[in-house]
Formats: sequence, structure tokens, C-alpha cells
Amino acid sequence: MMVISNWVIINDGAVSRNNILVNKYENLTPELLYKDLNCNYPKFFKMDKLCKWAIVAAECLFSGGNTIYNDINNIKVAVALSTNHGCLDIDKKYYDTIKVPSPALFVYTLPNIMLGELCIRHGFKGEQVCIVSGQFDATELYFAVQGFLKNSGMDACLCGWVDVTGEQYDVFLLWVTNGGKGLNFTPAILEQLYGQNKA
Repeated sequence: MMVISNWVIINDGAVSRNNILVNKYENLTPELLYKDLNCNYPKFFKMDKLCKWAIVAAECLFSGGNTIYNDINNIKVAVALSTNHGCLDIDKKYYDTIKVPSPALFVYTLPNIMLGELCIRHGFKGEQVCIVSGQFDATELYFAVQGFLKNSGMDACLCGWVDVTGEQYDVFLLWVTNGGKGLNFTPAILEQLYGQNKA
């Protein structure tokens, strides 16, 4: 059975982990959350906003030490993320520099870069997929994760929704494993947990 052992929701200034409010901010930015989490990952400051939000959400998910994945072979950890706007903000900035294109911007003109950044940060080497969807789609995400855990030999999956446009952000990350303790991983449970983000 696939189970959700931990999840993080970041939206409208609120950061919650496993239904417990961690903190509420008046003007939350990924940089502020990075500082509050006492992160030490200098590469963070070179990233675009999409990657920054994905990184700090994962730091929240794995807070208190990386114990939720310490016993799992990093070759068997998959990543499945979905987004709506992807890297549209960076695409616009890159277009504005078209006469003298900036390599620093170009590297972030694909939404799947956030998967790579997460994998580099945490050493995950399993399967990966980035889904671009008009809105959070629990069924689509469920089938992607199920494919990894049931058909591709993966033991765990970092999955969820990371959407950023301008100053707006909507982040929902989960840690799903084959077996163990936690919530049953189903589309209905995904919808329920994500819906709490909107309450």
C-alpha cells in the first residue's frame, strides 16, 4: 500500500506541515523561509522563484533532519511535480534580454529544472516527471506516482504541486512510500489535503 508519511502546504503566508501550522507570515518570500529554516545551501540564491519555492518546501518537509529518507536508497527515490505557470516569469525575463541573452536566466527556462535542483540538493537519483497542468490534478499526480512506486521499482516519491507566478505561490509537497505508516495515498486523499490549502 502506498502511504503519505509527511506533507507540506505553503500558501498565502502560511506554512503548515502535516496539518500543523508551522508559521504565518505577513510577506512571505522563499528567501525569508530559507533564513527561518536555517538552511545552508548557497546555490539557492542563484535559482529562480519556482526552484526556490520547491527547495524551501522540501526543507520544510524534511525538517528536523532528513530522517524520513535516511533508510531509503537514493537511487530508488522518484520525484513527480506538477505546475501550471512553470517558469513563465523567467521566460519573460529571458525574452527581455534577447539581444544579449543571459545564460543565468536560460538555465531556468524549463519547469523541470526544479526537479533537478531538488535531486541535486537531496541526492535523489530515481525516476522524475514534471507535469504541466492548468490546475492541481490529483488523479494525474496519483497515476504518475503509482507508476513509479508500483511499476518502476521506486521505494519513495517526493511529489506535489509547485506553482509560482509573480508574487503568487501555491506549494503542496508530499512524501509517499511503499508501505509504512501514514495516510493512504489516493486521489481523494490528495484532493482533501490540497483542499485544506484553500480553506
